[in-house]
Amino acid sequence: MSDSYNDDTSFTGQVRRAAQVGGAMAGLGARLAGSRYLGLKLDKDKHAGQLKMAIGGLKGPLMKVAQILSTIPDALPKEYAEELRQLQTNAPAMGWPFVRRRMATELGPGWTKRFTEFKKEAAHAASLGQVHRATLDDGKRLACKLQYPDMASAIDSDLKQLKLIFSIYERYDKAISTKRIYEELSERLREELDYEREAKAMLLYQHMLANESRVRVPDPVSDLSTKRLLTMTWLDGSPLMTYRDAPLETRNEIALSMFRAWYVPFYDYGVIHGDPHMGNYAVQDDGRSINLLDFGCIRIFPPSFVTGVIDLYRALRDDDMDLAVHAYESWGFQNISKELLEVLNVWARFLYRPLMEDKVQKIQETDNGQYGAQVAGKVQKELSRLGGVQPPREFVLVDRAAIGLGSVFMHLKAEVNWHRQFHELIDGFDAAKLEQRQAAALEKVGLVA
Repeated sequence: MSDSYNDDTSFTGQVRRAAQVGGAMAGLGARLAGSRYLGLKLDKDKHAGQLKMAIGGLKGPLMKVAQILSTIPDALPKEYAEELRQLQTNAPAMGWPFVRRRMATELGPGWTKRFTEFKKEAAHAASLGQVHRATLDDGKRLACKLQYPDMASAIDSDLKQLKLIFSIYERYDKAISTKRIYEELSERLREELDYEREAKAMLLYQHMLANESRVRVPDPVSDLSTKRLLTMTWLDGSPLMTYRDAPLETRNEIALSMFRAWYVPFYDYGVIHGDPHMGNYAVQDDGRSINLLDFGCIRIFPPSFVTGVIDLYRALRDDDMDLAVHAYESWGFQNISKELLEVLNVWARFLYRPLMEDKVQKIQETDNGQYGAQVAGKVQKELSRLGGVQPPREFVLVDRAAIGLGSVFMHLKAEVNWHRQFHELIDGFDAAKLEQRQAAALEKVGLVA
């Protein structure tokens, strides 16, 4: 690839980027307005495809936002969500002249001498950067995650487009207020650009999962890392999808490893990995353990939020609606009428259902996402009728993790006693102890909540 790629990160490139997506957004907005106010027929499937084409041709945050939104129930009309769900993070990699210059910017002009080998071809290319394999003199194998240039400007540009997307959606349907969703995505995206923060998050996960033999976390290499270059040890593993036809026992073991990797940190430390994307983990050669590979999208919660998650489970289990209201209010929901409570509980019961019964079962009764989509559609319709709701911003990544992991377990067709796995984590839960553990862990790695 020629050096001209840098044009895409210049001011002119950013204008072109904004025009490309903005044009698609403006046209879509006009058609939505025509449908809503003039009764014009709107082919949402067709226009969702056009939107995907406009976003999918870009590298950068907006593509990542689209992927996140596609997994959050009701964040976008289902036609848009289905199209955006198909976006791939494997964007075309940047060529060697580009990589050579970027590495020199981060490590200095003599950077090649610091490696015995540095692969010119990217092992993986995503929305914010790409990964190259490398080797040190002592034989240690590394993964060098190199950020594309001027991503801060790209974030600013793409967040403006995201606001436009949300404004279009709220004209289409007022069931979900997007204000706090936008705030959450804005903050998380900007955090993902800070590779020094991600290195600390990697160390945090090593600490939180130190007793979990089923999960392996890379070691960051600080003297070969900067704010825009994260070098870590290379971990071998296979994509999860290669295990779809493995024996049930193997698939169950992988599912348990995933469950522990995501929820031990949440219930013990109030921390969640908000991006269970297929490229962010791999299955180890033993066919049961996993590697966690990406720590850019990490969310730290106050203990009260985790307490609310457990309170709502107990409320639904015991049919204690006063406790349910308390749980929702502790998250920031306001003016919870009896009708609104019933609607919110429809979605909550869908998420908590696998945890309610002490038995071995699949994560969902069917092996596709249609049932979840139907539940989400019902909730969206009822919320619209009641005038809409503004969900807490914390829900963005919690919902994404729950839905994303559920999708993984569905792919594996895993059959597990989720009830017992969950109770292992929450029995004896103490919010004060969580707060102490969280504070100590964050201080140890130098990470600010």
